[in-house]
Amino acid sequence: MAASTALISSTPSRAFSSKSTPLVASSSISKPTSQTLTFPKSFNGLRLPRVAHSVSLSRGAHSRRSFLVKASVDELPLVGNVAPDFEAEAVFDQEFIKVKLSEYIGKKYVILFFYPLDFTFVCPTEITAFSDRHAEFEELNTEILGVSVDSVFSHLAWVQTDRKSGGLGDLNYPLISDVTKSISKSYDVLIPDQGIALRGLFIIDKEGVIQHSTINNLAIGRSVDETKRTLQALQYVQDNPDEVCPAGWKPGEKSMKPDPKLSKEYFSAI
Repeated sequence: MAASTALISSTPSRAFSSKSTPLVASSSISKPTSQTLTFPKSFNGLRLPRVAHSVSLSRGAHSRRSFLVKASVDELPLVGNVAPDFEAEAVFDQEFIKVKLSEYIGKKYVILFFYPLDFTFVCPTEITAFSDRHAEFEELNTEILGVSVDSVFSHLAWVQTDRKSGGLGDLNYPLISDVTKSISKSYDVLIPDQGIALRGLFIIDKEGVIQHSTINNLAIGRSVDETKRTLQALQYVQDNPDEVCPAGWKPGEKSMKPDPKLSKEYFSAI
């Protein structure tokens, strides 16, 4: 896919303000509804495998600084391509707000993660873990956005439920409602026959490009530590484009030069 031009608009200084005005969705939600959650049989983490996309990599004229991956439109999103933009309702600070991904372009990195459903089991452990360490990501100029196919009313009810009762309590970042499932589908994490998302996580840089993705099956939670480490490695190589980060790299550790001769300096030191 050819490089896309991203739209840049104003970005809130933190995540969002508590003064945000509730948003009325134009095509989906018109009034609160009661919701009964029925968990699919495969919620234990088992589901049929899918046929993987094939991606052609060319060494040709690629710059050492970009390591760009090219793919056709129907194979997006892939690491190295512009993240699909979206605008959706969300809950933050117990208010209904609007979130538009492209508003972060040129301003912040974004951790965008999907989870299956509200009021479930593994999900609150991940969501609260990211919230409790939100300040660490703020220091890295990064915003966190959580997404599920639930309505904003379900999100709000879950936030208003105490953690000791399986709820979330107040969160430090927005929970986005993807009731149309269009966001989950555009990031290729939707399980079509179940209507819920896998545990996909994407790190998007300030240019709006996906630089990292990981997708877990339903029963497997994700690591905040590893997400932060990967983000720090990404920011390091973007600040130092002539260097790369070896396995398990952490800030302060030795990086390496992506060159047959210069890389020996790293290997000789380990």
